[in-house]
Amino acid sequence: MTFIEALLIIFGLTLFEIVNSIDNAIINAHVLRTMSQKWRKMFLYVGIITSVFLVRLILPLLIVWLVIPHISLIELLKVFTGGSTIAAEAIEQQKPIILIFGGMFMVLLYFHWLFMERKHPLFIHERLLKEHHDVWFFAFAAILLVVLLYFARGNPTMMLATSIGSAAFFIIYGFKETAERKEEKLMRKKMSNVSKFMYLEVLDATFSFDGVVGAFAFTTNLLYIVIGLGIGAIVLRELTILGIDKIAKYRWLKNGAMTAIGFLGIFMILESFHIELPIYLPTLVTSIIVGYAFYKSHKHLTGSTLYSYFRK
Repeated sequence: MTFIEALLIIFGLTLFEIVNSIDNAIINAHVLRTMSQKWRKMFLYVGIITSVFLVRLILPLLIVWLVIPHISLIELLKVFTGGSTIAAEAIEQQKPIILIFGGMFMVLLYFHWLFMERKHPLFIHERLLKEHHDVWFFAFAAILLVVLLYFARGNPTMMLATSIGSAAFFIIYGFKETAERKEEKLMRKKMSNVSKFMYLEVLDATFSFDGVVGAFAFTTNLLYIVIGLGIGAIVLRELTILGIDKIAKYRWLKNGAMTAIGFLGIFMILESFHIELPIYLPTLVTSIIVGYAFYKSHKHLTGSTLYSYFRK
């Protein structure tokens, strides 16, 4: 892999982490408003250790280790320094297992948003599905699972990974939706700054799962994943402190993020069946979709184009 390709992958991962975590940042901002300045700084600086160096390091390692349990933890850690070709080769060999797990999770994540969540339509198909279509989501989820299990029938491990990807989605989203519903109730109670800080850290770990799973659409290189997601998490925390409300007003950013997630899920599924795609494709597609959503949101918010904005 060339230096330029590595930079493209890290850029794509950073962009993906930022736009994918906007919902988390909005919830964080609501809680942070009720915390003292000292604890806001604690969340920003101390929290980086947990959210970047623990969650976004441990989760990718855990996913890879579950797929390749015969590789020792020491061998996996050596991947970050380039000191283990054994672990790198094992990851490459088991790449289809990781990808089909992640692809199933990501496509379900997109379908859930498309069919079940309220949204301001941006793309044509979103206008057709503006209202809730709960039955369609569960139908698509069931059909997708059956189709992927059929095509993976020659590989029992891939079939298991597909099922785990489906189960992981419903478990994680059960936690996330419960957290979102309880956020208002929790804020009405008199919670200490310590309790709020712990709440945010647990919430961040739950919301991080999407980004970690989606990262494998860009690369299976664990070092690039940690760097890209880490930079994205740091940038997002800075934005949360400085004023996430402004970003929340960009009404179609989530449309761009979720549509990119849908494409990334499809890419992961295709590659799991050995359909090779250009290495730059995930970054290119993510950048174009999110860039278009940002442009339309900015134009709607200010009544001016980005060209006018940069000329000021």
